[in-house]
Amino acid sequence: MDRFHQMQVFQAVAEEEGFAAAARRLQMSPPAVTRTVAALEDRLGVKLLNRTTRYVRTTEAGERYLEDARRLLAEVDAADEAAAGVNAEPRGHLAVTAPVLFGRMFVMPGIVEYLQRYPEMKVDAIFLDRVVSLVEEGLDVGVRIGELPDSSMRALRVGTVRMVVVASPDYLERHGEPATPSELQHHAVIASSAGNFAIGWRFTSPRGEQSIRLQPRLTVTTNDAAIEAAVNGLGITRVLSYQVASHIEDGRLKVLLSEHELKPRPVHIVHREGRYASVKVRAFIDMLAQRLRSDAALTSKD
Repeated sequence: MDRFHQMQVFQAVAEEEGFAAAARRLQMSPPAVTRTVAALEDRLGVKLLNRTTRYVRTTEAGERYLEDARRLLAEVDAADEAAAGVNAEPRGHLAVTAPVLFGRMFVMPGIVEYLQRYPEMKVDAIFLDRVVSLVEEGLDVGVRIGELPDSSMRALRVGTVRMVVVASPDYLERHGEPATPSELQHHAVIASSAGNFAIGWRFTSPRGEQSIRLQPRLTVTTNDAAIEAAVNGLGITRVLSYQVASHIEDGRLKVLLSEHELKPRPVHIVHREGRYASVKVRAFIDMLAQRLRSDAALTSKD
């Protein structure tokens, strides 16, 4: 039995966490999927999956094998595409991740354009406000905001954003504008737990960074909810600059304490492929990078 076929079947079962779902994905019969995984385990002499009536999960050995299988299969796909020529049209499946609001505002329009341009492509978009491991979760491309840790990921910088404190002109007219970060303690604060922006807000000062611990009047789980409350005059909130660029431009919100802002955060597109990104990944990254780099909301003074 072909080893690459076994890897593909095992990868599908592990990612779908079930034999029936993997069979549907691969357009195979469930018994054929079961036999293929059993043959793979017999050949390797190790158990790759734990099976119960309720779920299928990878063992520790299976998780390591899954990571290696993904890498090898990606290299095979890249070799096929290289042989077919750089002008081969993208086809197949792409999994993309980004923070929730960023994904909705910037990545989703790019995905729509990509799918319209390449009709043989399918895309899964996973928007989450947490750092997602591309390797562990089987994703192809991600957008990261903030400094990147040391990693084997390939990264392309496409912009910067700032952490900004904002309030509506109506609120500021009624309560005044804070002149220093410490004066925020005397204002109605709207805190968002998305991205860990909730209680301690950090700022620059002549002595370095300082953290202001606040007692929010309102705490929400999403930044768009915090923005909505601020626009309606409830109080002061802090979010990423791209999230309120249109609100600032049309005057619904005003930036406060800009001289105390932290250093802007870089925005990167990251992917997990090796020396040669596949045609589908390269095409998506090139298109998304062009869109992001041309957007004024993703540029700021370093």
